[in-house]
Amino acid sequence: MKVMDDPDDYVRPAPTLRQQRWDLATGLMLAASTVLSTFLARSISSGDDDPLKISVTEAVLWSLAVSLPLCLRRRYPVAVLLTVSVAFIGMQSRAIIEGTMSSIALFSALYTVGAWSRERRIGTVVRILVVVAMFCWLFYAISATFWAESEGAFGDEPHGGPIPPEIAAVLYSTLFNMLFFAAAWYFGDASWNRARQEEQLQQRTLELARERDESARRAVLAERVRIARELHDVVAHHVSLMGVQAGAARRVLDRDPELTRQTLGVIEDSGRTAVEEMRRLLVVLRDTETDETKATTPSPGVDALEQLLEHPANPGLATQFTVIGEPVPLTAAVSVSVYRIAQEALTNALKHAGASRIDARLRYLEQAVELELVDNGRGVALPGSRGSGLGQVGMRERVELHGGTLEIGPRPDGGYRVRARIPLVRQVVSETVEKTAVK
Repeated sequence: MKVMDDPDDYVRPAPTLRQQRWDLATGLMLAASTVLSTFLARSISSGDDDPLKISVTEAVLWSLAVSLPLCLRRRYPVAVLLTVSVAFIGMQSRAIIEGTMSSIALFSALYTVGAWSRERRIGTVVRILVVVAMFCWLFYAISATFWAESEGAFGDEPHGGPIPPEIAAVLYSTLFNMLFFAAAWYFGDASWNRARQEEQLQQRTLELARERDESARRAVLAERVRIARELHDVVAHHVSLMGVQAGAARRVLDRDPELTRQTLGVIEDSGRTAVEEMRRLLVVLRDTETDETKATTPSPGVDALEQLLEHPANPGLATQFTVIGEPVPLTAAVSVSVYRIAQEALTNALKHAGASRIDARLRYLEQAVELELVDNGRGVALPGSRGSGLGQVGMRERVELHGGTLEIGPRPDGGYRVRARIPLVRQVVSETVEKTAVK
């Protein structure tokens, strides 16, 4: 159930089975107490106190009528209040001597409407009608008492107070009943408000729990994407090169043994490098990583670009690496991102584009560092070559992490271009961004 901020929109849940059993037990106890109170009151009163000569049976029936409905007070609060009010006035009109337990029953019924009525407007109207009816009956009973005795209800005997006894009796009864009904009204509404606040608190707790679970789920998904990206960056490049080299070695095995040995050496080196970078990645992902371990296993950066691009990964692939501008120190995050972008672009050119030449330029601009790789491949993926798409996603994520721009696509005159520009003015980033990019 959704809890609204407007109190009128809140509907208190129906009483539980346990609460209904408690109402039944307390209602029966109150009924027994009311009957006992009626017997005791009749026993200590004189015959003049019972002018209507009410029988014991009638007195018991009125006592049960004013108390037994409370067995259902939380299930049918409005109906119980109306029934108890009518029975209470009936007892008073029949001059049944019992005022304590019946008043408790009326108080409880009025309180329950405020605390448990599911239709708030109807409950408010019924309470107003009951209170008005009770005061009307009160004034009628006082007037009838005064009217019955021509000399006044209190006679002509002197009184010790500053107020005449007739007026004092009216004021006393009025004040007592005002406090009586006000207390029942106030505590009933207070109980309803407390239940509403508890319900709101429970709903907000559930919402926070759902948000926490959703945040945890998103964090897990983000971590999976990050791990997949890192695995792709680390493994895909070297494994792709190993596949290309293995194919080249197979083709030249018979006619050029020396080139075959050279190619197998490249495959061996690529395998070692892949294992080493995989080990570094596992260290980064391990929760028990220490600062010392980090320091001894740095991720490759721009310093390793020349080795990456000029590595004889494919004897038929010509590479050229050029540094333009005055080199400036880069943060570890930017340096690693530049290296990973170059690594991914090189992998795509070898595996998917069928390129035979790659030109790489690292430009140190006034406010940015720019990496551009251009190949002479087809500009589209080779037939049967199908990538996962994680490589380009990873490149875009790395560039966007530093507030840079990335251009990927075929060139008008043929080939494919990857150009990443990362602003240097944003190198002062938060530790969170720094660590995320380094990983």
